[in-house]
Amino acid sequence: MNPRYKTLPKSHKAGSFLRRSNQTLAKSFASSAPAPSSALPRTDSFAELAHATRSAKCLRRLHALLAVTGAINRDTSAVTAAVEGYLSLGMPGAAASVFAGSHRRRPTVYSLNLAVRCFSAHGFHQELLEMYRRACAYGGGSDNFTFPPVIKACTAVGCLRLGREAHGRVLRDGHGDNVGVQTALLDMYAKAGWVGASRAVFDCMAQRDLISWNALISGYSLNGCFREAVEAMREMQEGGMRPNASTFVAAVGVCSAVGDSDAGDSLHAFALKCGVLADESVTPAFLSMYAGFDDLSSSRLLFDLQPVKDLVSYNSMISAYMQHDKWKESFEVFRLMRCAGLGPNLVTVVSVLPTCSDFFGVHIGESVHGMVIKFGLAEQISVVSALVSMYSKLGELDSAVQLFCSCTGKNHLLWNSIISGYILNNKWHTALDTFRRMQTEGVAPDATTVIKVISGCRHMKDLRMAKSIHGYAVRNSFELNQSVMNALLAMYGDCGELSDSYKLFQKMEVPMLISWNTIISGYAEAGDAEASVRLFRQMRQADLQFDVVTLIGLTSSISVAEDATIGESLHSLAVKSGCSTDVSLTHTLITMYSNCGSVEACQRLFDSLPSVNTVSYNVLMTGYRKNNLSEEILPLFYEMVKNEKEPNHITLLNVLPVCQNQLQGKSVHCYAVRNFFRLETSMLTSAICMYSRFNNFDYSCKLFNSVGEKNIIVWNCILSACVQCKLADIAFDFFRQMCFLNVNPDAVTMLALISACSQIGKADLAECVTALLLKNGFGGSLFVVNALIDMHSRCGSISFARELFDSSGAKDSVTWSAMINSYGLHGDGKSALDLFSMMIASEVEPDDVTFVSILSACSHSGLVEQARSLFKSLQIDYGITPRMEHYACMVDLLGRTGHLDEAYDVVGSMPFRPSESLLESLLGACRFHGNSKIGEAVGKLLIESDHSNPRSYVMLSNIYASVGKWNDYEWLRLDMEAKGLRKDVGISLIE
Repeated sequence: MNPRYKTLPKSHKAGSFLRRSNQTLAKSFASSAPAPSSALPRTDSFAELAHATRSAKCLRRLHALLAVTGAINRDTSAVTAAVEGYLSLGMPGAAASVFAGSHRRRPTVYSLNLAVRCFSAHGFHQELLEMYRRACAYGGGSDNFTFPPVIKACTAVGCLRLGREAHGRVLRDGHGDNVGVQTALLDMYAKAGWVGASRAVFDCMAQRDLISWNALISGYSLNGCFREAVEAMREMQEGGMRPNASTFVAAVGVCSAVGDSDAGDSLHAFALKCGVLADESVTPAFLSMYAGFDDLSSSRLLFDLQPVKDLVSYNSMISAYMQHDKWKESFEVFRLMRCAGLGPNLVTVVSVLPTCSDFFGVHIGESVHGMVIKFGLAEQISVVSALVSMYSKLGELDSAVQLFCSCTGKNHLLWNSIISGYILNNKWHTALDTFRRMQTEGVAPDATTVIKVISGCRHMKDLRMAKSIHGYAVRNSFELNQSVMNALLAMYGDCGELSDSYKLFQKMEVPMLISWNTIISGYAEAGDAEASVRLFRQMRQADLQFDVVTLIGLTSSISVAEDATIGESLHSLAVKSGCSTDVSLTHTLITMYSNCGSVEACQRLFDSLPSVNTVSYNVLMTGYRKNNLSEEILPLFYEMVKNEKEPNHITLLNVLPVCQNQLQGKSVHCYAVRNFFRLETSMLTSAICMYSRFNNFDYSCKLFNSVGEKNIIVWNCILSACVQCKLADIAFDFFRQMCFLNVNPDAVTMLALISACSQIGKADLAECVTALLLKNGFGGSLFVVNALIDMHSRCGSISFARELFDSSGAKDSVTWSAMINSYGLHGDGKSALDLFSMMIASEVEPDDVTFVSILSACSHSGLVEQARSLFKSLQIDYGITPRMEHYACMVDLLGRTGHLDEAYDVVGSMPFRPSESLLESLLGACRFHGNSKIGEAVGKLLIESDHSNPRSYVMLSNIYASVGKWNDYEWLRLDMEAKGLRKDVGISLIE
């Protein structure tokens, strides 16, 4: 119950008073005569009732009484009370109408000041500015008490243009020398990022009080100007001003912002010397500061050393643990608070509830919910909003909706929470419908609501809806809000409309740092490093200081090796500016160097981190995987587990593809099942692919069936698993199911079907797949055409494959390689060589795959001289380092044609260990040509490299038998039996 209500006599309670007043008025209206003045309530009673009333219905009745009795035009206190009553109920529109109705002509300065103060106290800054604008339009005046709330409102809505207009009005009206007005101005400029303008206002102040100095120090703190803040504190003390608790709170913010732990310790000692630690706001500030330094032990020590811990200290400690995702410790402090006999307040509940959604789960959340009801906080809108958010994050959307619907007085905070809940659970259209319903129920969306809806449009990539939201923002004057504008910039960038994003950016009168960061990051995500760097140069020319977020955006745009020089320059800039110690920036630099192929730089950066976390390991693992260094991932994973860093989904997504056997993959899968509340779709699809690599199609199917809502990615994954396990017929069965469920195929689906068709090798099926491709509009994709060429050649239609090749307008090296390989598969080496010559004449640079195709074609056709010439030009003319496949083609060709000595020389000249298949090919050629000498040497190499393959033993023993070396034959057979190796049984297939 409101304390003001308790002081009223029983006869003045709102309900009985309104009933008597309504009866009096009804009688007066019935007799068509005005009510006698003695029968009407006094205006001081109106004011008391307006303060006491906590019902919108009662307050509207009271408003009607004010209008009927004429008190609304003659009593300022009654009007002010009604305005404050509406504002306390979250109804700024009604409050503004009361004020406007009470001043049909221009309002007095006194009444305007009262209304402005009410709107400011309740946080309705946008409505305050609109009311002030109308009052000025009617010729209303202003004084020293009017401007501070107006300037504060400009700061709150983030509109520097209106603030500068207010500054001009201050100067015109002659209030530029007032300390309160000047303090509000310097605070506004500081929060807008204009530290120079803030200091200029401060320097013009004739008189400075402690509040002014604190505002300046706080402004420096907000903008990360540590040296300036320290200098300001020194000047303040030299001027005879003794720092108070607010001064230290502002200075603590500076230390936290720049991460200077030494300065923080010195400040702590200075505060202890000044005796301000007893202030209830100082100790929580130092708790948060140490938490910002990742020094939770110092925060906890300071907390434990407090002789008397109040609720603010407990809340600060809970928040400190929450910042570092220490959910368990945060909840433990909450339990200590309850054991100390302290009941939670709004801050406590709002801080504790996220621990339930992020760590403990729905059961603890429901327990906290019960406690909230027990302590009478269940009707507080902020608590209900936090509960709605908690249930939404836990996936209990029905509970969140039920809680939302049961609340009668819904304000912006509650509507925003349910809209966020819908967005969090991928209910994008429901979120937009709720946004519309919010307006129909008379609650005008605020900037936060608009930003959340814009976020929904970003996820849906719905450009039409995005432009509609943009229009709504413009119509309702949200284009003056920097946060809304930044959200619009990001939305257009995510929708692929960077030109619209840039046009919007250019229309911004004074872009803040976050605006520059947003547009730079937009171009970075699109891979346009040149545009990102150009914008960065423009930002620097505008004398705007960059921060870590700017460097992260710029660095993330470097994705190819050609931009490595720019990346190194950005790295140097980070070191020079002192930003290189930031962990997030270091992670981005590791990603940049891995994209540029510099794995050594990635490793050095990783080793330079003072402390590594799960993200650090994930970034380095991803870098290894991008650079085909899969063998480095598992050792890094073992090191991560040894250092007690918990793997997350990203970690396991990096580990699963490099598991060397099914047992490893199954262990990783089991870890995910045991430790994750719910497996994400990406995790399931990766596990499906892992099991298919080891031909365990049954497990792949079980995982596929466990996925609830199957999107196209999941279907493509099971199709690829079928192809991997050589189950092409089942792949087509899955494709029929997919079409039956109206899941539209994409290019990846078509590639899987092409691969399945290639395995079956039926020409009629290949024609059906081609027709399906053309019907679904994939015929224009070059990589699909390349796959079709390969498919038709494997199905025997070499002529149709050539037609596809000739009809393709744009041909890349893959297209030429596919057609050359097709001729090689059909034994037409001459046509393959002619096509290779055409490729060179067309100025298409052949790559290593092209040379594998042409050398393979020469091998199948026995074109020795041509192959020798091509193998030499591979390195000399094109600078390509031969891979195992190139050597294998040459060895196979030389072995087929009887050049065994040369083939053996090629094996000896290889810079790496020859593969088993290459040695088996040469061993087979030695047996065919009866060369036991080279055959014995190759056979020994093969047995040494592959101890478990009986095929190698059989081939070598057959060579010994063919030349009559029976002792060696018997020795090899005995060795084979001793190792438990048996010859594979031959089978015959008839179709």
